[in-house]
Amino acid sequence: MPLITPSQAKAEYDVAIVGSGAGGGQMAYTLTLAGLKCVMLEAGRDYSPAAETPMFMRADNAPLRGATTPDKNFGYYDATVDGGWQVPGEPYTQASDKAEEQFWWWRTRMTGGRTNHWGRISLRNGPYDFKPRSRDGLGFDWPVSYADIDPYYTKVEMLIGVFGTNPGMENTPDSPAGVLLPAPKARLAELVAQKFGKKIGVPFIPIHRAVLTKALDADNIPQKLHPGNAWAQKIVADAMKGRSPCFWATSCGRGCSISANYQSTTVHLPPAMATGNLDLLSNAHVREVEVNKEGKATGVLYIDRTTGKEERVKAKAVVLAASSGDTVRILLNSNAGKNIANSSGLVGRYIMDTVGTSVEGQVPALENVPPHNEEGAGGAHTYAPWWGYKDQAAGKLDFPRGYHIELGGTRHMPSGYNPVADSFLEGSYGSRLKKDMRRYYGSFVEYDCRGEMIPNEKSYCEIDPAVKDKWGIPVLKWHWKWSEHELKQAAHARKTFTSLIETMGGKVFPDGLTKPEQYIEPGGKIIHEVGGAIMGADAKTSVTNAYNQTWDIKNLFLCDGSPFASNADKNPTLTIMALAWRAADYLIEQSRKGNL
Repeated sequence: MPLITPSQAKAEYDVAIVGSGAGGGQMAYTLTLAGLKCVMLEAGRDYSPAAETPMFMRADNAPLRGATTPDKNFGYYDATVDGGWQVPGEPYTQASDKAEEQFWWWRTRMTGGRTNHWGRISLRNGPYDFKPRSRDGLGFDWPVSYADIDPYYTKVEMLIGVFGTNPGMENTPDSPAGVLLPAPKARLAELVAQKFGKKIGVPFIPIHRAVLTKALDADNIPQKLHPGNAWAQKIVADAMKGRSPCFWATSCGRGCSISANYQSTTVHLPPAMATGNLDLLSNAHVREVEVNKEGKATGVLYIDRTTGKEERVKAKAVVLAASSGDTVRILLNSNAGKNIANSSGLVGRYIMDTVGTSVEGQVPALENVPPHNEEGAGGAHTYAPWWGYKDQAAGKLDFPRGYHIELGGTRHMPSGYNPVADSFLEGSYGSRLKKDMRRYYGSFVEYDCRGEMIPNEKSYCEIDPAVKDKWGIPVLKWHWKWSEHELKQAAHARKTFTSLIETMGGKVFPDGLTKPEQYIEPGGKIIHEVGGAIMGADAKTSVTNAYNQTWDIKNLFLCDGSPFASNADKNPTLTIMALAWRAADYLIEQSRKGNL
């Protein structure tokens, strides 16, 4: 993949792809292997996990021992070298001064986007999740069903490599036999959660995560992904052979120099590079999509961040995959600030994030555990999918939809902090301190809610009329409001986590927060923002059709989370990739028919 300068760009490409993360990476992969000439515009710098990942550096050798800093939100080792909730020179504004109405907007400015540091949790949306309004009358139905997306989920899982099991649970879809990689063993705190979770009706099972537990079958998978295309099969096979299984030694959040976990930079882009059909423009801060008098996209206008100059790239079709917020920003700033693809008036509307809240505690049963190996994938090996469908159907719960539980509690290597709370070490020093550290280390647990948000009219973004970024581009202003549905869900989760810890014989750490408005995480804090350009079956009530194609501009596709019509409790990345692959197939077909 040539890393090009603006002057080296071709006169015109088949497709211009804005964004290099999950959606943009998937589009580049599918389109280039089909023979289309593409240019990818990345707002940040070029990034190579193989060259830059500090996989084997211990915390004591890192600045501040790896601790969090304002410009490194998840610590020194986080693979998001450039990006965070605040990006220098690129402000955003809030419509309200109230803390509970603030939106935290995460942006990544480097090749691969959020795929460099995400949790790799790869859950399929279920049948209920695509038709939620039909079930409870709230929000919107998607114009697609689970059956439509199922084959694309399977293809993405085979390509990126996902471990897990098939539990056969309600609205928690299984994958076809042989698709998932073997699940790693549960750690001690996870086994304890499984044991005591059963007593309160909470099922902890192996999670689905995009990490290789064994080498991919490079001899057979490429043929299934690209039947009849020997050229593409060889390219994909060679790329798969370059990936190594995880050796369970470092956090996935650092990135992965051996390509064991999924990142766009290590999975989608290498085969796209190998086709010779992809050019990459780094530091290309896109301002707008350009549209001609006939109403077709002709390319994009961007600022070269290294020179500050305004540049253009032309293409027969344009894909926006810049993240929901940035895609909305680009759409609203296009057409000299008069916006595009917005005949419905819904661009920027119905922004959603994942409902988050957590409870921590200490469990005496986990004290004085003999030293043992708890290395593994960069995150939990188990989780609890939503189990309350029957109670909701029976009217026993006061909120719709649901949440899954993610958990923490291991003896992993500390990084920049004391793994034992100070309150457990008061008065300890010398040999007593060592004894207390050994006693309590690993006895702390945390349970996190990851729940569904129903779209509402009070959660949206718009262009701020007064504020611009350092390149003179108008920025976004955010409006945010959790509804009673999410607040009641967070309250239920908090009670569940408290009950679980107490059932274990543990004690919850008091935090003094008594109201859901206090303990629900701010919008955007979970970094799952979706919506802003929802898909639908009617151009009057949606921005895109079922193929991520904007109703108003036939050769403009939105392939990040912006077209999501709802935000299920499942993490969105796998669905972004599945929808993008489907959109790419449709784009290829329509291009061949001359319909774009």
